[in-house]
Amino acid sequence: MKMQQLGEFGLIDRIRKMTSVPDPSWVGIGDDCAVIPLSPETGGAPASDLLVSTDMLVEGTHFLMEDISPRQLGWKSAAVNISDIAAMGGKPIATFLSLALPKTLPEQWMQEFMEGYNGISEKYGAALLGGDTTCSPDRICINVTVLGTCPRGKAKLRSAARSGDLVCVTGTLGDSAAGLKLILSGLKGAAPRLMDRHYTPTPRVEEGLALSCLPGVHAMMDISDGVGSDLRHILDESGVGARIDTGKLPISKELQALCSEKGWDPKELALSGGEDYELLFTMDPQETPDIPYTVIGEITANPTVTWEGGSRDYMGYKHF
Repeated sequence: MKMQQLGEFGLIDRIRKMTSVPDPSWVGIGDDCAVIPLSPETGGAPASDLLVSTDMLVEGTHFLMEDISPRQLGWKSAAVNISDIAAMGGKPIATFLSLALPKTLPEQWMQEFMEGYNGISEKYGAALLGGDTTCSPDRICINVTVLGTCPRGKAKLRSAARSGDLVCVTGTLGDSAAGLKLILSGLKGAAPRLMDRHYTPTPRVEEGLALSCLPGVHAMMDISDGVGSDLRHILDESGVGARIDTGKLPISKELQALCSEKGWDPKELALSGGEDYELLFTMDPQETPDIPYTVIGEITANPTVTWEGGSRDYMGYKHF
């Protein structure tokens, strides 16, 4: 079977079935981060867990050199990984950066890349502690590993959704996808804010920390591939379904105006576009988070997804 037939999540599931974790208290493949309990003997604070995630960006697949500045790419490379820590309700503490670079790449490019990378790393207190460098024959490949911490047993897992939970999101959806669509259409100057949402996403660390303190917040993850794809991870891991009211999707005024002008479908961008890096979470209807969020549906016992008011079954971005 070829990778295209297997699909990204089929590949991940196959790898998952071939591995095991050494301790049942560890959380391995299946969440935004691995969760490893720490102890004073291993250098950890009492009753804390270590969060670990890694992500790769490949030129031509995740970014186009001619359409993103080195500084923006440095920022985004760190941001999408820090977002994984936010998705677990954790605090980022460090990163490791590995780069495969063509020999012809100018030194100034690397200088500006690191300015962007360090800018967001310093903002969230995630020190760059190491990594690796190697030569690439033609394209840039960037791999980042991020470490974070959270109180013991308090990481928000994808497997914790319950029937009757509300389905909620932070921020607005579809802005980054619209920014990418403008880039690919050669219309980079049409909507600066949407472009910024694509080039320099903001991981929702503060929101994740606020939600991590609430026992009524159950499952959580960040939105990287679109709600249509990412919601299914929560549903599959939790063994539940969902009813989503597409009329309640939080769509920014800028996106609404652009879609009206261009004839684009805002629901399609909001549910299938991806790279918003907002938080998608489920919670008890009685819980009251002290952060801005939008309720877009509810978790059901029937393990299917219903898109009320939608035009189709929204699937999100596919990597293969």
